[in-house]
Amino acid sequence: MSSGTLRVLPLGGLGEIGKNMTVVEYDDRIIVVDTGLRFPTAEQMGIDLVLPDFSYLRGRVEDIEAIVITHGHEDHLGALPWVLRELGLDNPPPVYGGPLAMAMARSKLDEHRIRDVVLEDVPDGETIEAGPFDIELIHMTHSIPDSNAVAITTDVGTVLITGDYKFDQTPVDGRPADMARLAELGREGVLLLCGDSTNADRPGYSPSESRVGPHLEEVFSRCDGRIVVTSFASNIHRVQQVVDAAAALGRKVALVGRSMRKNVNIGRSLGHIEVPEGMLIQPREIDDFPDERVVIISTGSQGEPLSALRRMAHNDHRQVKLRQGDTVVFSATPIPGNERAVNETIDRLYHIGCDVITTADAPVHASGHGYQEEMKLMLNLTRPRYVMPMHGDFKRIHLHAQLAESVGIDSDAIFQGENGLPLEISERGARWGDKVQSGMIFVDGVDIGDPADVALRDRRMLSADGIFIVVATISEQDGQSVVPPEVIFRGVPFVAEADELIEEIRGAIEDSLAQAARDRVREVDLLQQQLHDDLAAFVYDKLKRRPMVLPVVVEV
Repeated sequence: MSSGTLRVLPLGGLGEIGKNMTVVEYDDRIIVVDTGLRFPTAEQMGIDLVLPDFSYLRGRVEDIEAIVITHGHEDHLGALPWVLRELGLDNPPPVYGGPLAMAMARSKLDEHRIRDVVLEDVPDGETIEAGPFDIELIHMTHSIPDSNAVAITTDVGTVLITGDYKFDQTPVDGRPADMARLAELGREGVLLLCGDSTNADRPGYSPSESRVGPHLEEVFSRCDGRIVVTSFASNIHRVQQVVDAAAALGRKVALVGRSMRKNVNIGRSLGHIEVPEGMLIQPREIDDFPDERVVIISTGSQGEPLSALRRMAHNDHRQVKLRQGDTVVFSATPIPGNERAVNETIDRLYHIGCDVITTADAPVHASGHGYQEEMKLMLNLTRPRYVMPMHGDFKRIHLHAQLAESVGIDSDAIFQGENGLPLEISERGARWGDKVQSGMIFVDGVDIGDPADVALRDRRMLSADGIFIVVATISEQDGQSVVPPEVIFRGVPFVAEADELIEEIRGAIEDSLAQAARDRVREVDLLQQQLHDDLAAFVYDKLKRRPMVLPVVVEV
């Protein structure tokens, strides 16, 4: 064993579900595993996407040997265009992954007009040499094809990052996880296992994906009208099963949602999806067929604000108008944190008159993440010296640690970490290193911003208490008010005596300007600050609220 130190630094995915990103560092060289994102919560107003804070890498760009993507889901791949652009495109590191993940990455980078990046398909079992690292992708089963664990070997030992996985013995594509290679790695010696914790709270084994198809067909057979199935756009196996169920019952299929169409095209080009000739129809053709002959596959299973299903539920979709007699099947479960948005969408669907079928009503979904017994199996196959649970909130990380103890791993060898806290391993053992900056970066449109962005704070304030805009016109000579101040307010809770209140505010503004004139305050910036403070205090005294106050002073 080398005297060098191996560092494993999670920048995302610990203490949260999503935005997975891990830095593996040895001999001053770096491998980045996954560049994920997550979607904003309700209080992150106007934010489109949330990325991991990868500022640690900004000063280390030349040290990055490669970026490795475990699979094509957004929470592992979605941040790649921003990471590459922010780290600089002069000499970008190569990106490695399975064929489907790389096809999805290529599509994303094309959208962002990023073209001079090497994206390399890596066959299972092939070893890539990158600086002091040997990188191997190991085939796993998940809810998307071409999912892999990543084994990174250095002189110190092997780090195994599982990615998202389950041990499905009857997967739709007939390719179960490579348990033989995992066991072989266990015999060779795994120094550190970084394991998926998503379903650490679910006992037993996860149901097989292949069980979903027959249940979908059974549900479809009971429906007289149109059927809308919503799922993750990247769950290509699920799309195949919906197509098979529709074909068995003589229904046409329409794909609705940009990401759904894009991913199905990628899946078909790689042979992961087979659709009978003439079965696919365009969304504009849906009304050309009887209701009992149509299945719509749509994005929006998580209640995303701009998704196709959410727009349908709010009668805002250009091509699909839902109506009474339609059946909407949620072939997905809400990601923790999305329950409210999903429930709101379901409620709107009921309001329209649709029947709604969720996993609570029929087994129309199977998780892509292993349950407790599969996590124990991973631990027993690989027999790691150290364990760091990843990909989960703190509760699930804690439960994963308990599972590791239950299969005989010493509690001192289990590290329950957090984003920004590196685990350092050398021949002397493993210990926590010094914490580095981590957290969130927000994407608003196409621009990215600091998590402490004042704009987000202002949006929260506006949503809570509204805004007052005050325009005061003063004399350039003596600072006295020359015309009555103008007061505009928006989003302030309704006040019955609004006219009377505005007159009082005007009086308060006149008093503030008169005091400033007596104090010979002439600078516009100072005047605006004084107006802000006086008016904010006056409004709080009257309304017991703190709306945003924007004073504008004009000199004439």
